[in-house]
Amino acid sequence: MSHRLPGLPQPTAMHLETPMNQALQQLQPYPFEKLRALLGAVQPAADKNPIALSIGEPKHRSPEFVAATLAANLEQLAVYPTTLGLPALREAIASWCQRRFELPDGWLDAGRNVLPVNGTREALFAFTQTVVKRSSDALVISPNPFYQIYEGAALLAGAEPHYLACQPENGFNPDYAAVPADVWQRCQILFICSPGNPTGALTPLSTLKKLIALADQYDFVIAADECYSELYFDEASPPPGLLSACVELGRKDFSRCVVFHSLSKRSNLPGLRSGFVAGDADILKAFLLYRTYHGCAMSVPTQLASIAAWNDEAHVRANRDLYRAKYDAVLAILQPVMDGQRPPGGFHLWAKTPHDDVRFTRDLFEQQHVTVVPGTYLSREVNGISPGAGRVRMALVAPLAECIEAAERIAAFIRSQP
Repeated sequence: MSHRLPGLPQPTAMHLETPMNQALQQLQPYPFEKLRALLGAVQPAADKNPIALSIGEPKHRSPEFVAATLAANLEQLAVYPTTLGLPALREAIASWCQRRFELPDGWLDAGRNVLPVNGTREALFAFTQTVVKRSSDALVISPNPFYQIYEGAALLAGAEPHYLACQPENGFNPDYAAVPADVWQRCQILFICSPGNPTGALTPLSTLKKLIALADQYDFVIAADECYSELYFDEASPPPGLLSACVELGRKDFSRCVVFHSLSKRSNLPGLRSGFVAGDADILKAFLLYRTYHGCAMSVPTQLASIAAWNDEAHVRANRDLYRAKYDAVLAILQPVMDGQRPPGGFHLWAKTPHDDVRFTRDLFEQQHVTVVPGTYLSREVNGISPGAGRVRMALVAPLAECIEAAERIAAFIRSQP
């Protein structure tokens, strides 16, 4: 997601002349910075209103009861929050995890195994700084394509990112069996994203259990980004998570396993900046220490509003219904002209383009005033192969009518190509 501040210069990769952290020079431009550069000189069709399928910012209405809870507790802005968070919030989160992932009673201790965070983006970055032991050969393994925070967090923690391609022949999941032992030996954090961004792929429960065994064998931490976990299509079969695998293995201490969740996608509350991490108590104890110095406590009104959100599922089911309707409508229009399949989860369509994805994105914007993200901008080339090449990411976050119009324009654009 792109966070722009009006009137302020936007972050960019740069050469640093003044004394600063030189690791900043390793950061690559963010995908939306690349997209702005690509489209900046393009004049879109003047007779068409803009439709953005580029930014994954939920547009469904936020729950009114969350706003009411915030408004009713504004006096709590006079209180310094603690980094550990309110016991009531940690209890609400622990109870939600127990319900959602069928954890046995008493497994997830709200005081030791749960920590509130200001959204998964902040937590993923800070967590990496906490866990990585700075050394010349430290690896942080990531899916490819991926959420760019994984890469930036690794570089600024002094580690080397290592990318595992997510190809269609493997269900858009990494081929973990092909990873050599010397890579696992250097691994300090394995990032998994399920459902994946941008692919929507789910990591099977059997794979999660195998990864836990590898974490034990090679002594690394699994960081499971599950921020899309509540956007799925089969109400009878919610996707499993890393905590589910721990249950199946009888892994009551959640050793080396940490999950990241958020209210942004689940509850249409991206501006609330509220989520949590849960899992290995020893790792979370160290993470709490880091966060105490980092200064990232969640305000008390936000915590109280978060309790209300985690305790309600009706609005989440309604949210899934809206996404389900959009996938049905959009795929009915696009599947006759391009290869795009309904993913198991998330709100993205990871569609194959008839030609180069960057050119497709530029020409589509110029002719139809529809914005998508080239897959090349979301992945890294390894051994001459970029697993995002030839695909675009479409975020189906706009209202249904707007998504339908965008799909119709995309279909018309493809049919107009020679």
